[in-house]
Amino acid sequence: MKGNPEERAVRLGEYIVATGATVRTAAERFGISKSTVHKDVTTRLRCQNQELFREVQQVLGRNKAERHLRGGAATKEKYNGIQKQRG
Repeated sequence: MKGNPEERAVRLGEYIVATGATVRTAAERFGISKSTVHKDVTTRLRCQNQELFREVQQVLGRNKAERHLRGGAATKEKYNGIQKQRG
């Protein structure tokens, strides 16, 4: 998704707030890098739309607080899959 960075920042922000998506998920969905998503929703969005910026920061904060849980679940799933293949 190329084009106007300011418009992209607003669209990314709306998507993240609507879905609770992580930066990684948003990057995959929009076909851009995680760095670009992060730059858009932290720097560009702050100048464009303060209210949306605050909402996005809340979602990103929640995702950051939960990331260790998602990582642990992914590891558990990985090793359960290995056990099933052996067993």
